[in-house]
Parts: sequence; structure tokens; C-alpha cells
Amino acid sequence: MYRSTRRARRRSRLRRYMVGAVLVAFVGASLTTLAIATDTFGAGERWISLVARVERLMAGPVPDRATLKTVKMTEPPEIEASPEPTAAASAVAPGGAVPSTDPVATPTPRPARKPMDVDIVERPNRVFASQHHKDWCAPAGVQTVLAILGKADTTDATQIAIAGRIRQWEAWEDSHNGDWGPAAMALALDSYGAPGYEVRAFEHMTYALRDAAVAIQSTQSPAILLAWRGAHTWVMSGYRADGDPAIFRNTKIEGAYILDPWYPRISSIWGASHPPGTFTTFDELRENFLPWKRPEGRYPDRDGLYITVVPTIPRAEAG
Repeated sequence: MYRSTRRARRRSRLRRYMVGAVLVAFVGASLTTLAIATDTFGAGERWISLVARVERLMAGPVPDRATLKTVKMTEPPEIEASPEPTAAASAVAPGGAVPSTDPVATPTPRPARKPMDVDIVERPNRVFASQHHKDWCAPAGVQTVLAILGKADTTDATQIAIAGRIRQWEAWEDSHNGDWGPAAMALALDSYGAPGYEVRAFEHMTYALRDAAVAIQSTQSPAILLAWRGAHTWVMSGYRADGDPAIFRNTKIEGAYILDPWYPRISSIWGASHPPGTFTTFDELRENFLPWKRPEGRYPDRDGLYITVVPTIPRAEAG
């Protein structure tokens, strides 16, 4: 009788332990899932980083395949207005010949130079997508551009979907590390209904900004700047200048309207990011929009140059 009672007690304790272990495992899994979902203590980002590393290993080497080329831009000469003919010059032709009576075309006068303040986004908070993960500035930038163009929403689910398609667009020439380079961003935009984006390289920051400003103004679509030596993505929606950069080559760009996917994070290297749509001065642009230089290797068509991804098709024509 005593042995039977003792065995029954042991079985009872064992059942309680098993139930307790199951409850602890269940609660632990639930708390882990909750922590990942809410990014408690950075659990969500660490989980995404782990998944990304596993996917990278499973995907194998970065494919060495054709992708969009980087177009090296050469700054054109400034357009000059044709001089008007003087009365003396039109009165008598050389050698005393009778001047022609054919009508002379009147030269088109050059437009007056006036300050410009252009921003194609009226409510930046409605189209801004903060990066869901610390390494997702590129998919967040793509998502923001698409939202501005009415091609996507700003939810985390959409950003996760965009980020998950990188294997369709990655190429060694674009990113030696795999994942996102500027060509992949242009290809992603095209895939989501925003065709015509082009990767461009410039020797001077001023020309890169003027070119982006002209593209934004002529297409009514945002541009992308590769900031932080090519490590980060900024969406440019407008600019301020002392003249029209489409007309005056020496236009001084005073700053740009920027939607930074890093917001509201703070970088230990680059500092705090600004709210979406903040006017960023030229001096701030000069500190952040720096020539391409990546630690993973050489990029002959980008190294030492300012890189942008700019629209080439007006929004109405691009659909």
C-alpha cells in the first residue's frame, strides 16, 4: 500500500512538471513571437537579420548577371541666348552689297532668372515609409517612391514583400554583397509600375543635385540619392534654387526636400534623421550625400562619384 501511494505521488509530480514545462515553453514561444512582432529589445530586427543571413546562404553566391548600367553624366555647357542683330549690321552687307530683304528670325529671349521652390509632395507623412529593419533603407526608399506615385501603400507588410523579392533583381555588378544596389531599386520600381528610372553617376555634387532637380520638375516624380557613400537611401521630392536648373547651368541649389527612411532612428555616425519632407540645406547635403565608396570592393563605374536614381518618364506617361 505504501509503495503504491508513493508511486502515485511520483506520477502526480511528474505530470505537474510536464504540464509546467509545456506551459513554460508555450509562454516562452508566445513571448518570443510577441517580442519579434513588437521589436521588443530589438528582437524583431535580430530575427530579420538571422532570416536574411540564412536566405543569403541558401541563395548561394551573388549572381554575376546583366543588370542596369550606371550612366556617367557629363555636365553640358550653359545655354546662351542668341545676340540680337544691330541696326548697323543689318543696314549694309559686307562689300556694299544690298542687304537681303528676307525676314530675319527674332531670337528667343532668355527667361528671367528667378528663385525656385519645388516640392511634388504636399503631405509627406502620408507617403513616407520608415525602414522596418535597420538594413532596409533601399526597400523603404522604393516603397516611399511608389507611395508618392500612387503605386503602393506604406504598411510594413508591403515593405516586407518588396524586400523579399530582392533575389529577382540582385547582381554582382550592382552589389558585391548581394541584396540592394541602385540598379535593383530601379528594377524594383519598374516591376511595381514605375518604369524609366535610371542610375546615374556624377563627378560633382552640384551637377548631381541640378540633374535630380530637373528630373523631378520635368517628370513630377521623386528621385533617389545614394547617401552615406552609397550605404543609405534618401528620397528627394523637391528643391530650392536661385534659378531654374533646366535653363541655367550655374543655378545654385540651396537644398532639397528629403524623405529619409532612417527616421526616426539615430545613427551613431551620421546623427539623427529628420522627419519626412524636411528641407535639407546644401551644407547638410554635402555632409551626407558623399561620393560612392564601398568597403566590399571596387565598382569601376561608381567609385568616387555621386550616384542617383532618377526618373526619365513623366508620371502621366508612365501610368
